[in-house]
Amino acid sequence: MSIWGKVIGGTAGFVIGGPLGALIGAGAGHLVDRARENAAENADGDPTKQVGFTIAVIALGAKLAKADGVVTPDEIRAFRRVFKVAPEETQNVAKIFNLARKSTAGYEAYARQVAGMFADNPAVLEELLNCLFHIALADGNVHEDELSYLENVSRIFGFSESDFARIRAQNMGPDEADPYTILDLPHDADDETVKSQYRKLVRENHPDALIAQGMPEEFIEVANDKLAAINAAYDRISVQRGLK
Repeated sequence: MSIWGKVIGGTAGFVIGGPLGALIGAGAGHLVDRARENAAENADGDPTKQVGFTIAVIALGAKLAKADGVVTPDEIRAFRRVFKVAPEETQNVAKIFNLARKSTAGYEAYARQVAGMFADNPAVLEELLNCLFHIALADGNVHEDELSYLENVSRIFGFSESDFARIRAQNMGPDEADPYTILDLPHDADDETVKSQYRKLVRENHPDALIAQGMPEEFIEVANDKLAAINAAYDRISVQRGLK
């Protein structure tokens, strides 16, 4: 069963609880929630994390899309690319997106709840931020209000200013970003430190590792993009230093 079948279900809101659960309950459609009987799909036996991650991206993405005062067609298209929504589920997902966009609930409440769910899995929270960056970059620019939004969400997730600078650089693309920032390294790091940090980031950000920690498979493309940025940054440094 896809993650969307779990999210658009009558009992998913009660499984999640809090502001995210209330949003799911308000947008529940005709699909039957089978999350409990599909618990084996999640590595830790609890589908709550997969559903929580998904609904948090919907809620935070919807709030982000209006952060600069207007929701553009490019942002909607980017939203759909991030989510990989099946045609038969588009209407249900759009319903939750619109509910979140119009909701009086502040995005901080959604961010705090998902931060608590993944307190022990910061790599998954970082992947959620990457999803939001994809939406913000849809029109080619990140508006100042959108960047402030992303930075505040990052802070709620527990990331430092340097963490956010690295995440921001990873989402700018290898041609524009400093490869050392992408790998979270000082420019004077020795070769062995560069290699060790690169291997560490590859392990932590491999899609299989993220899925095992609760990221739904539907978001694998964004995870692959991030891994590609890490690889590209290391390749640039390797060429500069003549690493083998």
